[in-house]
Amino acid sequence: MAGAVSPITRQVTKENQEIGTTSGDSRLEDVENCLIYDQHGVPVPFKKLYQDRKSVIIFVRNFLCYSCKEYVEDLSKIPREALEDADIRLVVIGQSAHPHIEPFCSLTGYPYEIYVDPDRCIYQKLGMKREEKYTDSGRQSHPHVKSGIFMGQLKSIWRAMTSPAFDFQGDMHQQGGAIIAGPGSHVHFSHFDMNRLDHMPIDWLLQHAGLQQTLDFSDKPKIVHV
Repeated sequence: MAGAVSPITRQVTKENQEIGTTSGDSRLEDVENCLIYDQHGVPVPFKKLYQDRKSVIIFVRNFLCYSCKEYVEDLSKIPREALEDADIRLVVIGQSAHPHIEPFCSLTGYPYEIYVDPDRCIYQKLGMKREEKYTDSGRQSHPHVKSGIFMGQLKSIWRAMTSPAFDFQGDMHQQGGAIIAGPGSHVHFSHFDMNRLDHMPIDWLLQHAGLQQTLDFSDKPKIVHV
């Protein structure tokens, strides 16, 4: 099976790894008591996400962002048994009001844990970027983002106009990121996005968290053993 290499895997190079931090510079102690909210508006301390086991936590820009939508659509393709076998918890965090969670999950097909940080407490205290800066690392998420910028923005505007509550579902300038943490407050890896295309490749994140398989997102989800 060595010849079956997914497009995502081919992008995972040492150069790409260096855009993240593996030394635990993100201090979870500063945000462990920040409250996040589930789809019913029930508050949960952030630390509950990573206390008991290793978690891959994805922070999205906002729920209207086309690149975040398409990235989360690929997260939804991860087989549940792959996460369970590796004992990995997968979590998405947005920064809208909690009523937007259920429509976003219905739109993307995302079946795993999802919360919101409407006050952007965690985003701000961890130092996630505001405003966009484009660098070569922005090419990273292209395997997950299928829409061009022009069409993607049109889709986002259309969804905003047709949603029951006309709002932008979060700060439009806030960027996201990814953290691998736990058990406990140890941060194994962190990456803060520079722009809407600067997501970390999903397959790389999962392997860094301990998944022993390679997932191919090029067409339909399948596991490539290497």
